[in-house]
Amino acid sequence: MAKNLAYLPAVSPSADGSETDSYYYVYGYEDSNLSAARETTNYGTYGVLYNWPAAMTACPLGWHLPGDTEWTTLTDFLGSGAGGLMKEAGTAHWSNPNFGASNNSGFTALPGGLCANGGGFGGLGESARFWSSAVDGLLAWYWHLNNSSDNVGGLIVHRSISFSVRCLKD
Repeated sequence: MAKNLAYLPAVSPSADGSETDSYYYVYGYEDSNLSAARETTNYGTYGVLYNWPAAMTACPLGWHLPGDTEWTTLTDFLGSGAGGLMKEAGTAHWSNPNFGASNNSGFTALPGGLCANGGGFGGLGESARFWSSAVDGLLAWYWHLNNSSDNVGGLIVHRSISFSVRCLKD
């Protein structure tokens, strides 16, 4: 996919969440009215933020949440500065300096931020975080890009945190 997933079957305020049940968020939206959430600018621009259980089932039929091997294949293919090659160029959505951003890969990473269950929203304009299907015990892997670097890398985090999703065609 060349766009953040916007599948939204339900929406919750940032204070609600779980590491085992699916939760869906629209950045900055603090209610549960699905129609109103879909009308927000952030939904239209950045899509939906998913906790890991939601991310595991969000991709449409014929698509899947990429694993770390698939993310690594992409970044290895792009080589040095892969994060810059994946980020949308300019500062329409990314905060300055959006270092190295060219989007030469066509991935068009957008900085949709995150929802930290109980901690609110953060990182809009500064970071793009995408779930991986890979797990490490009670933690799950995600891939991270930010405005101050042209790097991209995988990290692990608690499954209740919510990030963007990009699906890969089967």
